Parts: sequence; C-alpha cells; structure tokens
Amino acid sequence: MHYQVESLAAAYLPTTGVRADPVEMIERLAAESAVVVFSQSTCCMCHAVKRLFCGMGVSPAVHELDLDPLGEELGMALSRLLGGGGGGVPFPVVFVGGKLVGSMDSVMASHINGTLVPLLKQAGALWL
Repeated sequence: MHYQVESLAAAYLPTTGVRADPVEMIERLAAESAVVVFSQSTCCMCHAVKRLFCGMGVSPAVHELDLDPLGEELGMALSRLLGGGGGGVPFPVVFVGGKLVGSMDSVMASHINGTLVPLLKQAGALWL
C-alpha cells in the first residue's frame, strides 16, 4: 500500500516565529489535495480508511499527526472542526475536495450508500 505521507511542520512553520492558526493550517492542507487523511500511524481505523482509498485507486495525502511536531495542536483543531470542542479526535479525519467528510463512520456510510465515488470523482481523485 502506497500513499503520500507529509510533514506539517516542514511546510507550515512560518519563519517569523508566529504560528499560523491550526484551523487555517488544516483548511489549507485540505485544499491542497483531492483527498486528505489526518491520521495516527498506529490507528487501525486510519489504516482501514487508507486501505479503502488505495483499493479504489485513490492516493490520499496522509498526515500522521502522532509523528508530527504540530500533531497535538492540529488534533485539537480537528476536534473543534468535528464539533468536539477540542477534546479527543475520532481518527481518521478525512477531507475530500477540500471539504470535511468526517471520521471513519462518515466515510464508510458514504461508501456504503454510494455517495463516496461521485464525491471522489467531483474532487478529481477518481477518473472512472
């Protein structure tokens, strides 16, 4: 299984010493690729969603937050985006076409009800 793993710190630590807002960083990262997965490297649900996308021929941009220096901060921002108020994050968190799909349950529900493939096609992640 191959997917693109990216470091958040290398790309988004400003040289001015002032950090960008974590929610803005997430939104910017989500807009850079057709499919973006915020993950933890040891999470079985994260592995399953990455396998699902790879099995469909989609190469998601994957951000392993447990391996990134900004991971804890971005995890809290993801929790807020999901309506959790900054508590624990239900990994994985998936964006398609720059829009928040949600965690594993939302992705699987979309896959089962047939709305995931059209969403991926619309985002340019699938061509067939």
